[in-house]
Amino acid sequence: MTSLPVVNQPVHRCGALLDHLARRLRLRSESVLAPLGLRPRHLVALTVLRDRGGSTQQALARTLEMDGTNVVGLLNDLEAEKLIERRRSPEDRRRHIVELTQAGAERLAKAEFALAAVEDEVLGALDHDQRETLYGLLQQAAVGDAESCAEVAPCGEALPPC
Repeated sequence: MTSLPVVNQPVHRCGALLDHLARRLRLRSESVLAPLGLRPRHLVALTVLRDRGGSTQQALARTLEMDGTNVVGLLNDLEAEKLIERRRSPEDRRRHIVELTQAGAERLAKAEFALAAVEDEVLGALDHDQRETLYGLLQQAAVGDAESCAEVAPCGEALPPC
């Protein structure tokens, strides 16, 4: 079978390497989070709650881009471990305010410390300056992706999903 030549394509493609590194990070991250009773989705929710100083369940669902029912299950997990508290909003009794507990903040700090070690392991071949460069480039690519997702497609055309 004859292969077709690829014209005007860069020699190096990043997708497969990014996928490989992401998989290694994900697998190692899951292995250090498990003893702490956390999954990646728990970690993201705890981080958002810490950074925002709390949130309504609806706002948290939007931020996490999760269905409300799934967020309730996630919060049930975290509440069972006493990592978060839910209470009624004094302004609107139909809403629940979700806040990180002291135990949640402590567990999150332990998880972040463990994840820093994972990142050191996976990216150990890069020195500090190279990691900072990589981070900056990835951040730039992520922001550029967000901007392209906000673009409006020409009439009758659809933008690719983001």
